[in-house]
Amino acid sequence: MSYIPLMPRRLQAVKEELFESVFTYANDGIAIVGLDGKWIKVNPGITKLLGYSEDEMYQRRFQGITHRDDLETDESQMEQLLDGSIDNYQMEKRYFHKNGHVVWVILSVSLVRDDLGEPLYFISMITDISAQKSATWHLQFLMNVVKGQNEKLTDFARIATHDFRTHVGNLGSIVEFMEEDEDTLCETENFKMLKESISNLNDTLKHLNLIRLDKPNSFNSLNELSLYNYITNAIYNVNAIAKKYNCTIINNVGKNTKVWGIEAYLDSIILNFLTNAIKYRSAERPLTIELSSSIDGEYVVLKICDNGLGIDLEANGNKLFTLNGTFHKHKDSRGIGLFITKSHIESIGGKIDVESTVDEGTCFSIYFLKV
Repeated sequence: MSYIPLMPRRLQAVKEELFESVFTYANDGIAIVGLDGKWIKVNPGITKLLGYSEDEMYQRRFQGITHRDDLETDESQMEQLLDGSIDNYQMEKRYFHKNGHVVWVILSVSLVRDDLGEPLYFISMITDISAQKSATWHLQFLMNVVKGQNEKLTDFARIATHDFRTHVGNLGSIVEFMEEDEDTLCETENFKMLKESISNLNDTLKHLNLIRLDKPNSFNSLNELSLYNYITNAIYNVNAIAKKYNCTIINNVGKNTKVWGIEAYLDSIILNFLTNAIKYRSAERPLTIELSSSIDGEYVVLKICDNGLGIDLEANGNKLFTLNGTFHKHKDSRGIGLFITKSHIESIGGKIDVESTVDEGTCFSIYFLKV
């Protein structure tokens, strides 16, 4: 029996049809990724795995949905592909699903070049291993505890002491106001403020307790949170301190703005920036703090700007978020708050930038994953 060879053009068509069939019907994820990290083409396996539609994927870069602890390794190996050091690579990594939970995968990547050897794009194969990871989660969790148990315990103690100082300061100021109001005490606004502050303190304790228990779900999943509501609560929590120091806080964040986060972390992040702004106010002018939000690709950007003392970034920028890094002579400066806050922001997939001018003010930009 003889076989009739395919003509080159027909052979190419068969190859293209075969590739399209494999691409479309493969159970695993297959993607073509641009040199800048943008998703150029994805198959149904990826959209099913990560929860995004094709259009939503094409508006994103892989960096924006990659767990921060895996991003450096991924990008480093991509650079080795580009400079020709390696032909391909494979790694375990984590993506954030559209719904907020972590998806574990085996990622295999190779680079396609043109006839002149210039890089064109990456081809990525993505295999879901979440079930296997889930089955061994307790072992992984214990490994994480062994690696950083002391840091977690210290972190918890720092959160407690730092945030409780905020609440205690707030309650102390309220008590001062109450001492001035002797008649019909329970009907006074200050008494109502005290009651509400105690309720908020109780909520904070509950959130901190969840972290203390170290339940796996508390660290392996992000929740859909209303940024506006958390800011509103934080402003209420510091309103007595703000009133005491004649501070105006303006909330221009949209009421429907939502982010991915962990409750206790988001509460701590906002409280820290507000109390820092009040702490480092200028004696030369009334303090104004303005909060606003915008969208930047994968992120909701929360801007917290004040007209306080400002920071000399040229002299102190390298220690701004370091442990025990202080650059003002305020008696309550500990060099802890910004260190904790940056860790919390990064642990939920975000990042932070700062602009500041001495004796004019500071503007922090906090990037949260967009819902």
